[in-house]
Amino acid sequence: MSLFKKPNELETNSTIKMLIYGQPGMGKSTLALSAPDPVMFDFDGGVNRVNKAFQCPTLQVQNWEQVTDALDELASGDISFQTIVIDTAGKMLDFMSDYIMRNDSKMKMRDGSLALKGYGARKVMFVEFLKRVTMMGKNIVFVAHEKEDKDGDTRIVRPDMGGSSLGDLLKELDLVGYMQAIGEERAIYWSPQEKFYAKNTCNLPQFNKIPTIINAQAEVVGQNNFLTNVFASYNRYLAQQASIGNDYVELIAQIEADIASITDVDTANKAVERIGSYNAIWDSKARANKLITAKCGELGLTYNRATKKYEQAAA
Repeated sequence: MSLFKKPNELETNSTIKMLIYGQPGMGKSTLALSAPDPVMFDFDGGVNRVNKAFQCPTLQVQNWEQVTDALDELASGDISFQTIVIDTAGKMLDFMSDYIMRNDSKMKMRDGSLALKGYGARKVMFVEFLKRVTMMGKNIVFVAHEKEDKDGDTRIVRPDMGGSSLGDLLKELDLVGYMQAIGEERAIYWSPQEKFYAKNTCNLPQFNKIPTIINAQAEVVGQNNFLTNVFASYNRYLAQQASIGNDYVELIAQIEADIASITDVDTANKAVERIGSYNAIWDSKARANKLITAKCGELGLTYNRATKKYEQAAA
């Protein structure tokens, strides 16, 4: 049996890795906790700003050793969860830096900041963290504040993460959403624009409005399930694509069988008519035309564009 799988046989990854970023006070933490069955690694006290109705099992991080122990606990299966929320990604890097400097004084500058070698060590540490979480087969949602840069007179917004860690993270993510206020409403943008970064591999619209779940009187008026619905929509899309993939394989097999039946002008035209009645899937029409042309060419048949029929080539 071959180790290589056909496109319709490929396994799909139904877990999602994403980042939410925006200005402080936009409700990023609450939105992150709308993911399915979350646990939270609270690196900067964000959980205290979340309405009690929307809080979840939370590690209020005081040092990196706690994070390692918590990952061991999650990996053991003792806690039921589907999503890990990291709030915030920038503060998580600070805890990594602290751990590195406490365990190796050579990684620390005289002013107390991380040395150049320390940044290299943190990069390795960060990549290993991502690998470990990914191996759990769970969703992960990072929260970050925005950082403003300028390209000439153009204001550019990026997630606030130091060093090369942002680049390492972005390569791993399925979704990056930028939260903005539109009047009194909020929206999250999935498609990149000139002024901000975003990423969308989940077939989402350009942006979604975020429903109001707490009114002006601080009353809970809705369920915190926005990302749960987004993830469910993505999983339905994956299932649909897998089903279409199976239909595509069956269609191509039928087309190839029809073309194999061609032996002369009569069977060629019948095959063309039959294949033309099939509903096209992806590139099936183009593939069918290429195969028909090759087969008829071998038999010395030519296509008459006026009659739209194959004919025996003139001697």
